[in-house]
Amino acid sequence: MPPIVTLLTDFGYRDGYVGVMKGVIAGICPDARLIDLSHDIPPQNIAAARFTLLNAYPYFPDGTVHLVVVDPGVGTARRSLALQTPIGYLVGPDNGVLSGVFDPVEEIKAVELTEAKYWRSPQPSNTFHGRDIFATAAAHLAAGIALNELGQDVDPDALIRTAIPQPKMTTDKIVGSIQHVDHFGNLVTNIPAAAILPKSGSGNASQNWKMQVGAVEIPVGHAYGDVEIGHAIALIGSHGWVEIAVNGSSAQARLRLVIGDEVQLAAVE
Repeated sequence: MPPIVTLLTDFGYRDGYVGVMKGVIAGICPDARLIDLSHDIPPQNIAAARFTLLNAYPYFPDGTVHLVVVDPGVGTARRSLALQTPIGYLVGPDNGVLSGVFDPVEEIKAVELTEAKYWRSPQPSNTFHGRDIFATAAAHLAAGIALNELGQDVDPDALIRTAIPQPKMTTDKIVGSIQHVDHFGNLVTNIPAAAILPKSGSGNASQNWKMQVGAVEIPVGHAYGDVEIGHAIALIGSHGWVEIAVNGSSAQARLRLVIGDEVQLAAVE
């Protein structure tokens, strides 16, 4: 199977930045299959990129190289990284954007990309490490270069982490927060599906909980169509987190919530 390199950036498509990175990769590893995860991450939004990578990573074959360039610290002293996990590679800045994947993994190897012969130029641009350092590192990994050839070892415990806050749970209430807003305006919380599913394995979440957002009470169901068009519902999304949606519309526009805002689930008496 040809090597796979995924790309995740905040570059958009109006400029040529994404295409340039693909050109660099093709020049080093022409057999690589390039798969776009997204280039519509809001500019400099590390949390959104972290969430997107975390939820895409499990669906790719072993050995996939995941290239992430959401890098507001480009050109500063922040480290450029390549990481090896039991099932693949991660390449990107040391700013927490990769931490959703590597944080739960015990066996991880990390290097700082200090070996200039694997850069596009000995003097990389201070504004486009995606082209000059990250894309070349990802391409060399895809071509079979060993991780330790790319630079100096880094203690995985020293890597920057951007952890989502943990929800606070009692027997009758779960206090969580918004961790992501998707393209449809669905508000993805930090409350995992397991927190609201019956421990017996029977029944469904809607029989046990209701969502509270400020003074607004939202029913909990299992599909968007459980409520009429224009009505809000809370449910378990495909990513495995509880989300708030509005059938046929945007929950973010309706409720005016942003990342970090509090939500509550209360047990139904």
